[in-house]
Amino acid sequence: MTRPPRFPARAGTTGLLACVLSSTLLVAACGDDDDDAPVTPPTATPQAACSQLQGLAINAASIGTPSNGGTVQTATYVEAAASGNANGAYCAVVGIVRPADTTAPNLTFQVNLPTDWNNRALQMGGGGYDGTLVTGTGAFTAQPANVENPLKQGYVTLGSDGGHQTSGGSFDGTFALNAEALLTYGQLSVKKTHDAAIAVIQARYGAKPQQFYFIGGSQGGHEALDAAARYPQDYDGVVANYPAYNITLLQQASLNVGRALYGNGGAGWINPAKKTLLINTVYNTCDPLDGVTDGVISDVAGCNAAFGITGVQTTLRCPGGADTGDTCLSDAQIAAVAQIASPYSLGFDVAGQSSFPRWPLLEGAKFDVSSFGTSATPSEPPAGTDALLYAVGAAHVKYFVTQDPSFNALTFDPAAYRSRLEQLGNITDVTAVSLDAFRNKGGKVILTHGTADDFISPHNTEAYYARQLSAFGQTTLDTFLRFYEVPGWGHGFGPFNAGWDGLGVLDRWVRQAQAPGTLTATDKNPGTSRTRPMCRYPAWPQFTGASGASPDDAANFTCVTS
Repeated sequence: MTRPPRFPARAGTTGLLACVLSSTLLVAACGDDDDDAPVTPPTATPQAACSQLQGLAINAASIGTPSNGGTVQTATYVEAAASGNANGAYCAVVGIVRPADTTAPNLTFQVNLPTDWNNRALQMGGGGYDGTLVTGTGAFTAQPANVENPLKQGYVTLGSDGGHQTSGGSFDGTFALNAEALLTYGQLSVKKTHDAAIAVIQARYGAKPQQFYFIGGSQGGHEALDAAARYPQDYDGVVANYPAYNITLLQQASLNVGRALYGNGGAGWINPAKKTLLINTVYNTCDPLDGVTDGVISDVAGCNAAFGITGVQTTLRCPGGADTGDTCLSDAQIAAVAQIASPYSLGFDVAGQSSFPRWPLLEGAKFDVSSFGTSATPSEPPAGTDALLYAVGAAHVKYFVTQDPSFNALTFDPAAYRSRLEQLGNITDVTAVSLDAFRNKGGKVILTHGTADDFISPHNTEAYYARQLSAFGQTTLDTFLRFYEVPGWGHGFGPFNAGWDGLGVLDRWVRQAQAPGTLTATDKNPGTSRTRPMCRYPAWPQFTGASGASPDDAANFTCVTS
């Protein structure tokens, strides 16, 4: 049996909030009345103004989702010269938003209030299944080393734990057994954190931010799209890096990787040596196709044409198709590769999407973090020795879908749980939630993904972009959304670990109408200072430098679409 959510889980902000708030309260929560009000510094010293925030009560009417209000628990002034502080002087405020259902966990948030405020705010997203407080005191996703932390730049920064705390790692799904905790994780935490922060900011400065941004990656990228699509009046711009925007379908596709590896008694499992053999063969064939052999595959389409599953069969098949050792792949293992590198069809729509694109196994993703595990047999319950995508998909089945922690995920039949999966799509996925209101408001969206991401396929974000292109057309879409696909970038790591100033690019687009074109990313991997163009999708960087020109310089690359 499945349990219905305790609150309605509609796709749009208005539908979700209308059951609990009047239109008057909606206006108050969104802050449309005085976003441009000048900052009036309080007469108290910064230290005293900070200490006065401790114990601040946040009325439930100020939170634009069902709650029992909130409280500031601590307010700590951090001196600019404090040991280890690179953020200048600020007030660190930690508080909670209490759930409407008293059996659900609190949401914990942190808001950092710089003494020298620039009138702007940046909310940062979480990762995995959340459960850990995002303090907002560090770097934003993909921030390069030569850019100061946003708090140091004068931004109010904030984050939350997504509405629950975990002690079981990044993909502890136990919270999802509570309907409100699941809904908060799925879409409400963004709003709860924003509105609590607004109350704190007004209490400290006497004004609301003139611009409010959101930046995140993975689940934080999903939350960035939630901010834009579900709460368009609250935000002026978002950066969604490798977003997990369609959690329900994504986790079913992740589980499908587990089926490929562990089905048929583990005959398709690919051990670490065979995986290395496969990846090295892909690179030997595809790395030079972009004009330079540099450990980065940029010409993905060319790679698919030159190698693909046909290349696996012709170059790596064991004689006779049986497993004869680590120098080749058996027919069962080649079938597993084909299953992973092909689209996965769920068989029915979830949040307007039924098919998940292929994983980039044959395009440069190394599957080092999203490893294939250390054994042909998965653990029960899933453990760190299992293929990561399987473990994540299994957690989703156990806690989100069946709500049976003992359920054997390898036996899961999506068709038998169709109604629950559809219900979850409305709770946790932002796939089909329109960006139209955000566009009308003047909001800006920057999407990024890396071609070597082995945890969320880059083709998944391509599918999201294609949906927006279909909805708005190229001319209109270009006015408010830009998508960059970065060769060699993985899930925050990879052969080319892209660093770029997303906050600066977004702020200039919002405040100065400087729409971004080709950007430049710096490789954050140790021991390198190479740069690459960040080309607007579908273009990719081809090496066009003269003979002897450095492949470490972005100037020697040209964005092409051929």
